[in-house]
Amino acid sequence: MAGQNKANTGNYFEDLTTGREIAHAIPRTVTEGDAALYIALTASREPLSCDAEFARTLGFERELIHDMLVFHTVFGKSVPDISLNAIANLGYADVKFGVPVYPGDTITARTRVIGMRESSGGDTGVTWVHTVGQNQRGEDVLSFIRWVLMAKRDTSGFTGIDEAPETPESVAAGDLFVPSEFDLSRWDTTVTGGPYLWEDYEVGERIHHIEGVAIEEAEHQMAARLYQNIARAHFNAHALKDSRFGKRVIYGGHVISIARALSFNGLENVARILAFNGGTHSNPTFAGDTVFAWTDILEKIDLGRADAGALRLRLVGVKNCDPNTEEQPFKVTDDKGRERYHPNVVLDLDYTVLIPRRR
Repeated sequence: MAGQNKANTGNYFEDLTTGREIAHAIPRTVTEGDAALYIALTASREPLSCDAEFARTLGFERELIHDMLVFHTVFGKSVPDISLNAIANLGYADVKFGVPVYPGDTITARTRVIGMRESSGGDTGVTWVHTVGQNQRGEDVLSFIRWVLMAKRDTSGFTGIDEAPETPESVAAGDLFVPSEFDLSRWDTTVTGGPYLWEDYEVGERIHHIEGVAIEEAEHQMAARLYQNIARAHFNAHALKDSRFGKRVIYGGHVISIARALSFNGLENVARILAFNGGTHSNPTFAGDTVFAWTDILEKIDLGRADAGALRLRLVGVKNCDPNTEEQPFKVTDDKGRERYHPNVVLDLDYTVLIPRRR
């Protein structure tokens, strides 16, 4: 209708209902340029996503789009419908990586709302969604559950909605997808620069990844734009000046990418991310914070293959403290006796990776 504002204001908590399904707009063809920019923004060094010849020796057509770039692209598709007005993305579960994505593939995404719970104060609510990304052939490239703290459009009333779903604690070994063409018997450690393979890691071992990375405002915003993640919390400084933080929040997925890139040092031969079992953005990150990371080896999984096994890892990101040289508690007890993440801990990611075995 003429005179009516046609701009999309995004959904608020009460606009989404359990069971609603949404096919997200704007499919995305991922390109070599996207892959190069991802490297520039994260310093990612995984050879499978930057070395075409190495990828071919392992059975692929060419280099792959980085697993985390696939994740961000699918995530970004869902933002206008799910989390444009989100206060924060809180966590993930049952994240499964599917068929590889090559430069030139086109990704689409759809989401189903699987649960909701209004806050006790009635001013916000948490919404759980299940999102699936597919390529142009209709093959799943990624699926995940995430939950989002959302603003309410109307904060004057209390609906009492409490439909929180149960989420799986981990992705079962039988649900881990390894591409059929992937021949890890030809893995070459001289390409990665690291000597350690599946047999060399021990449950309970902790790997400090040594370096730290300061997150710059411009780099973070460029990363979010690359993923077409337009959530207000990352961009609109004017609207956020009166929010609980008073400033823009770094997209939590960018923190995962930075921590994952840091973890290359000590985990050079991780071939692919297979799954996120669960993840929490435990505290916000802001421009100027320096992120460090460590990894705990939680489990060694025998996939029944001679060429590869899986490692279940816990990737922890902390800000403004070097855990390799300074004491950094993981959790603390507050004045009410409740255990909480230490304020410096910004990421707690339980994930499973594929790694070659010794011949």
